[in-house]
Amino acid sequence: MDFYARLMSLSSLIAFLASCSSPTKEESSLEKFPVSSPLVADTTYIKDYVADIHSIQNVEIRAKVEGMLEAIHVDEGQAVKEGQLLFTISGQQYRQELLKAQAALTSALAEAKASEVELNNVKTLFEKNIVSQSELDLALAKREAVNANVEEAKAHEASASLQLAFAQVRAPFSGLINRIPNKAGSLLEAGALLTTLSNNKEVFAYFNLSEKDYLDYITSSTEVKPTEATLQLANNTLYPHAGKIEMIESEFDRSTGNIAFRARFPNPNQLLKHGGSGKIMLTTLLRNAMLVPQKSTFEVQENIYVFVLAEGNKVQQRKIVPSFRLPQVYVINSGLSANDQFVYEGIQKLKEGDAIVPEVISFSTRMNSKK
Repeated sequence: MDFYARLMSLSSLIAFLASCSSPTKEESSLEKFPVSSPLVADTTYIKDYVADIHSIQNVEIRAKVEGMLEAIHVDEGQAVKEGQLLFTISGQQYRQELLKAQAALTSALAEAKASEVELNNVKTLFEKNIVSQSELDLALAKREAVNANVEEAKAHEASASLQLAFAQVRAPFSGLINRIPNKAGSLLEAGALLTTLSNNKEVFAYFNLSEKDYLDYITSSTEVKPTEATLQLANNTLYPHAGKIEMIESEFDRSTGNIAFRARFPNPNQLLKHGGSGKIMLTTLLRNAMLVPQKSTFEVQENIYVFVLAEGNKVQQRKIVPSFRLPQVYVINSGLSANDQFVYEGIQKLKEGDAIVPEVISFSTRMNSKK
């Protein structure tokens, strides 16, 4: 009996020592999960706005006089210089009107010369008391009437000359010719559209901001306020030249609640055209932003959550409210503090109240290692 008693005591001692030197079955079954705290750092946020592209100059070229379109001196899509002849409208009737006006002016000048001679003769006779004061006044009035006729004839000549000049349509500035709707031989009315001329050396990009975005832009500090703009083209490529924000409209559109901004872009290769579209991308600096990886979050009924490490190394579901969604990370507005620890990855294996073995990692180190 002593032998068996000693054997049992030895077995109990071995079991006790084993239990003291190795983890319990429950502890050994817990899985390790990386945990981290939010990263507080400066970062940038890019927001895009739909933009309409306008040439810095874009005008309709219209006929100022009626007549037959006699000649077209340019082609659609052609680059032209300021003052270059574009169209010729039949000007025969305007030449005749100019000749008539010139003849009327010549006649009026002759009458004015004759009235001046007559007035001088009357003055001489009046000084010799040969004619009365009334005859002198009559000669003076006649001269004034003839001079008025001269001025009227000059106005008619200038008008006729201008009408004849309008028969030749020239480019008001250098640019590109658009479509030409009328062909040579067409009968035009005054005001008929001949073509459109665009100066695309530079372009304007107009885009709208909501009142909130506008206030955020205006109240941001000068050092971080975006003044440069990036343009994303309709094929999702980035335009190679940066633009500059140079104008904000003076009032909000009551129907949309938006206010328009204008950015100017250089266009040396004439890639951008009037009437085009794209997206303006504004980069804003966010100071001391609290960042959490998107892969550390999950959604429940459109709300976003993370698992935070609670007492006893148990995970607790915590709702967070992001301010912005950036590539790979959320900028947190509320729900977490810089001292909280959240499960970095593997959240799909967890549920509320699970105990884990936390393995503290550096969020910033993990992010930098994947760049």
